[in-house]
This record gives sequence, C-alpha cells and structure tokens, in this order.
Amino acid sequence: MSIVAKRHNYIKPVMDESEILEISDGRHPVIERIPGEDRFVTNNINLDSENRRLIIITGPNMAGKSTYMRQPALIVLMAQMGGFVPASDARIGVADRIFTRIGASDYITKGQSTFMVEMIETANILNNASSKSLIIVDEVGRGTSTFDGISIAWAVAEHIAKTIRARTLFATHYNELTELALTLDGVKNYNVSVKEWGDEIIFLRKVEEGAADKSYGIQVARLAGLPSEVIGRAKEVLTNLE
Repeated sequence: MSIVAKRHNYIKPVMDESEILEISDGRHPVIERIPGEDRFVTNNINLDSENRRLIIITGPNMAGKSTYMRQPALIVLMAQMGGFVPASDARIGVADRIFTRIGASDYITKGQSTFMVEMIETANILNNASSKSLIIVDEVGRGTSTFDGISIAWAVAEHIAKTIRARTLFATHYNELTELALTLDGVKNYNVSVKEWGDEIIFLRKVEEGAADKSYGIQVARLAGLPSEVIGRAKEVLTNLE
C-alpha cells in the first residue's frame, strides 16, 4: 500500500467522527491509471450533515458524473481500511456504511426487471441508511413513465434530505429535481460542465456549482453513431415538445 501511495501521489487523510466529507483534487484510483490521451481532471467534494448534505448532479451522459460520484465512495473505503487516498487533501468523517444505486441490470431468472432491481436497491438504501452513511445514487426512476420516474426520484431525494440526512450524491437527468435546492435546506445543485461548438459538445470533466441547462442527449446519441436522419428527426420532435 505504501509503495502504491508513493508511486501515485496519494496522501494521508484526516479521519474523525464528524459528518464532514471534504476532498480536494480527488481522483478515481482506477480511471486515472488507464492509458489514454485524456488527462484525468481532478474535482473537489464538500459534504456535511447540515448545509450541504445532498448534492444533485446534472449534466450529459459521458461527461463524467459517474466517475465523480464513485470517487468519494472509493476514497472513503480506502481511508477507512487504513490506506492513503488519491487526493491533495482529505478530511473524512467516518461512515457507518456506504450505499450505492448505480447502473442498470435485471435478474430475469428471479423475474425481476431492470426497474424492479432499481427499486429494490433504492428501498435498501431508504430502509437501512443512517445520518452517518454515505449514499451514492446514480439515476433512479428511469425504467417507468417520465412522470412516474420524476415523482419517485423527487420523493427519494426529499426523503434522504429531510429524514435520513445522510451525506449524498444524487445524479439525475430529471432537471426538475434541481428545484429541490430552492425548497429544502442542505440541498445543492452541481453540474458537469461542457462546452458547445455548433452541434459538437466538449466534455470538460469539471464539476461546478449550479444546475445544468439541458442533458445533451441528442448530441450524445450522435456521438454514438445514430444515423443523421434519426438525429435530425429527434431535434424536430424535441423542438415540438419544448
């Protein structure tokens, strides 16, 4: 562990019994080691149990939301097992448990759809987390109708903020949830910044305060290779819906 820490510039975190999680220039210990042309972009995390206990993160797919959210979970885990962590500075209030709701999977052998698995994972968090926990929610409410999904995601985020009061990172494509920051104490909006260049988007990988103005889903679909006529028609439909 000490060899890895020295080789990759890890630091010794400050551990205490508070409900604070402050990480400066945090990095993902796995992603930053993957060879490639892109330089890993560091980000800060600042959570506590009062003024900044639930952060709602918006922004496009591929921008780095999932990487940003998994970093603190890994850093807390590494610190609490006695290791050094990938950051320039870190103060970590000990977490009793780390809860995550990430990704999409089904268990068809058990008759459980993707949405059912998502709800089971969410129920586990809501029924078992405490104010000392660290919660990572990467999308909730996707596998049902739009209004149902928004309603579930809103109620889940509200319950975590008001009742559980755990340190939480909550990523969503439902921009409606950003309104929670206007009505609930301790809820803040953050987004993963991008730059638009015509029809192109450039992922800056930097998380900043404030809500994203849109999800850039059509641009990401174009990057994935959807035919141009489909992209064009999607833009027309989006314009009509808006």
